[in-house]
Amino acid sequence: MHTTTRASAMALALAGMLALGACTPQYRNHGYVPPEEDLQQIQVGADTKETVADKIGVPASSGVLTNSGYYYVRMRTRAIGPFAKQEIDRQVVAISFTEQGVVQNVERFGLEQGRVVQLTQRVTSSPVSDKSFIRQLLGNIGRFNPAGLAG
Repeated sequence: MHTTTRASAMALALAGMLALGACTPQYRNHGYVPPEEDLQQIQVGADTKETVADKIGVPASSGVLTNSGYYYVRMRTRAIGPFAKQEIDRQVVAISFTEQGVVQNVERFGLEQGRVVQLTQRVTSSPVSDKSFIRQLLGNIGRFNPAGLAG
């Protein structure tokens, strides 16, 4: 009987550890945003689409309507136990180009209390003309499902 009690206690302890482990937050990153030190290598007014691609890579998204920019998007989700995943962070780096393909602007956007916020900006002449696309990228918080991309 002593071994049965001991085995039951071990099973109960193991079940308790598994239950506590299920409550540990699980974080997942999706997408890519170049680090600030890599973005500092890009010279507004000098670099082109090709040199940007060489320095920091080609993004998954580029100017959808006007083919005028590169958009690097990263999001971070958190899941706790059986609860649905929750998006906790999303950032967008927008690099816009002139008609000649020269870097015109480098901007970093994020979400703060559900609102699109410009975090950094380096401009030569005019701001990104495709702000509505950036708002869509950032504004769909909580509605993005990476599993839907698998096809």
